[in-house]
Amino acid sequence: MKTLNTSRKIFSLLTALFLMSTPMLAQSTWEVDNAHAKVTFSTVHNAISDVSGSFNSFDATVTASEEDFSDAVFELTVDVESIDTEVGKRDDHLRSPDFFHVEKYPTMTYKSTSIEETGEENRYKLTGDLTIHGVTKPVTMELWYRGLYENTNNNTTAAGFQITGTLNRSDFNIGPDFPPPLISDEVTIKADGEFIKQ
Repeated sequence: MKTLNTSRKIFSLLTALFLMSTPMLAQSTWEVDNAHAKVTFSTVHNAISDVSGSFNSFDATVTASEEDFSDAVFELTVDVESIDTEVGKRDDHLRSPDFFHVEKYPTMTYKSTSIEETGEENRYKLTGDLTIHGVTKPVTMELWYRGLYENTNNNTTAAGFQITGTLNRSDFNIGPDFPPPLISDEVTIKADGEFIKQ
């Protein structure tokens, strides 16, 4: 019995030493710095010109355990009413039931479900569920992790990211009465931002 108790103590001691010597990867949370972030889109009008715009109100977070963000999870919520193409009448039309119907669908969301290395340093394929206009579809985007910045003035750390990609508005039933080439079905998306470590 004494030998058994001694073995258990030795096993417990070895387990504790192993855990102490093994680095524990703590998950970190990063929140968007809206003053240094932007969500933009671009479509083609009449097949001859690009029309771009942005969403001025949004919230986003990143969680990750790896230093290179290779296991990162991105979450984004956009206030659709904040759409801004610098033309008031056009913005009001985009908010209407003809397009986004913001009264019924006030937000769009994106949550990543997987991240895959591309072979290029700090470049990834980010796949997630995008919900617009009450429709949820998987969308894969290009993710560029742009590095870290240490702000010694306020003792914060910021990580920079850029997400780019395309989607088809018809997949989300946006503007079904306005077919190409009047407005291109393909919409280009670009999001840039700095995220502050919490």
